Amino acid sequence: MFYIKRGNVPSKRHTQFKKENGKLFFEEHISREGFSSIYSNVYHEKMPTEILSVGNFNEFNITESFGKHKNRHFFTKKLNLSGDCVNARQPLLYNDDITIYKLHANKDMDYAYRNSHFDELFYIQSGNGCFKSNFGHINIKTGDYLVIPRGIIWKMNLDTDLSCLLLESSAPIETPNRYRNKFGQLMEHSPFCERDIAVPDLDPIELSQNVHLKVRLKKGIQECILKNSPFDIIGWDGCYYPWKLNINDFEPITGSIHQPPPVHQTFQSAGFVVCSFVSRMFDYHPESIPAPYPHSNVDSDEVIFYSMGDFMSRNGVEEQSISFHPAGIPHGPHPGRYEGSIGKKRTEELAVMVDTFKPLKVASGLKEIEDEKYSLSWLT
Repeated sequence: MFYIKRGNVPSKRHTQFKKENGKLFFEEHISREGFSSIYSNVYHEKMPTEILSVGNFNEFNITESFGKHKNRHFFTKKLNLSGDCVNARQPLLYNDDITIYKLHANKDMDYAYRNSHFDELFYIQSGNGCFKSNFGHINIKTGDYLVIPRGIIWKMNLDTDLSCLLLESSAPIETPNRYRNKFGQLMEHSPFCERDIAVPDLDPIELSQNVHLKVRLKKGIQECILKNSPFDIIGWDGCYYPWKLNINDFEPITGSIHQPPPVHQTFQSAGFVVCSFVSRMFDYHPESIPAPYPHSNVDSDEVIFYSMGDFMSRNGVEEQSISFHPAGIPHGPHPGRYEGSIGKKRTEELAVMVDTFKPLKVASGLKEIEDEKYSLSWLT
């Protein structure tokens, strides 16, 4: 990420930074990979290390639904979920690198939250609100991807109910390497650039005390009470912070014949990639077939979240459907969709695809929303 400065910071790092009354602000260094990767320095009104009490540890375990190896389709819109953006989540698919959730939130968070072991990526299917963090706030709306690196302390206040796709990643979520030059700048052939990325605006300092913090760990959530608010920031600078990109700012890459999914890549991580399928012109070769060809990705599992629009290669899917095509089973357009796409000029759709490099497990509790006939839907 690129360098950002917000609020007031001293002219030199790790030096005295005094208030008008002569007392010190407190510097906190937040970094990744020890001291070897991106970092930011934030400046607190109060000491950030004071903890009043350590509360309960609430275990969180996802159980696997052992079943057949087959293509699957889930109607996630039917999930009966409610609550805030932490407790209104339903795990769907997971492995050691990623957990994929659906989230339906209808309440503000009355506590602060920190994910200490996973980066988070929200895709806002519908709704809007204010994401508030120790780096400032970002207003979110339909179509936003919100990237929250691990260690960010945040809460979400809603203007309207939120429906989201959520990914938890054990490795950083980044822009793809091939879109960046050796200095880290997004290049001319990238389908989005720094102008499309929104970063936090600093809020007025918050001086509340006895702040309830929930800390997400691999095996559960630890609760504690902080003496001072983590949102008492007077300023910060660096390259570590939350940020957002709207899917409608992704510029599609098209060609004379069908382009493979990597041209739609939006994010990368160590164990998966995320692609954005957006409204676009179809292929313009006179004998092109716009629909994707049947394919077998022998090293990847494929998950597609159908956000909105006309999904030209699938029958039976609806908004917020999720298809899961595990490695080992060829898949492609449904009968009639391959040849039926010939001559079409444009598609109007939004979808988010996640391709993983390790097999995904299906979480339990999804039987009521699964389309049991989907694996046979290619029969003619």
